[in-house]
Amino acid sequence: MAKIIVVTSGKGGVGKTTTSASISTGLAKRGLRTVVIDFDVGLRNLDLIMNCERRVVYDFVNVIQGEATLNQALIRDKRVENLYILPASQTRDKEALTKEGVEKVLNQLAEQFDYIICDSPAGIEHGALMALYFADEAVVVTNPEVSSVRDSDRILGILQSKSRRSELGLDPVKEHLLLTRYNPERVERGEMLSIEDVNDILSIPLLGCIPESMAVLNASNSGVPVILDEESTAGQAYDDAVARLLGEERELRFLDLQKKGIFKRMFGG
Repeated sequence: MAKIIVVTSGKGGVGKTTTSASISTGLAKRGLRTVVIDFDVGLRNLDLIMNCERRVVYDFVNVIQGEATLNQALIRDKRVENLYILPASQTRDKEALTKEGVEKVLNQLAEQFDYIICDSPAGIEHGALMALYFADEAVVVTNPEVSSVRDSDRILGILQSKSRRSELGLDPVKEHLLLTRYNPERVERGEMLSIEDVNDILSIPLLGCIPESMAVLNASNSGVPVILDEESTAGQAYDDAVARLLGEERELRFLDLQKKGIFKRMFGG
């Protein structure tokens, strides 16, 4: 049976779609059949980051409304075997996502895949509630800023009260924290919350800490999940997060200030 993981946040712009792309890619690279679904009806960014926007013919809503089959809408990733994308509609309203329709599609996907990654819109609007309702696990993405962490705390409340698992009295959704855009220098200067500060507020297990890196922006602009940039600190940190998601123990990296060498101290940088 497939495991359904929602990637969610309370605040926009924290890196949810980047995270969805990298986690799904990392799982597929490990030989697990994985599909990533874009729940952000009306905006549709996942296909851009996965570099398959020109290949979108049918979408998630087409499948829900019976206008296309699931196999017609699924897009196979060209770089990573075992990875598929189900894009969102750019022209429909979010209300097109019905609970019955989403459940039907997820049940069909569960017959084909090991992991279903749901890329949620930010906040608690209709598309976000649909994305988290069926989740077995949740990756809550936040920046180390007070407003972002506070909004993520609200999402945790929604997960604990409005998911299918909570309605049916099942084991709760398993929660993971992913901290993005972490900059040790700014933490040192008191401009950013530390990992300990975030943990004190949210109190959920830390899945990973992604350092602030130009590699993330470069990857997004070129349509390549940053986890495939194995030389970048962000790519390595996402790979560590995927390993932890699968139960492997890995130490957190890229959290300490890098000491500058003599030339950097003399000439800056």
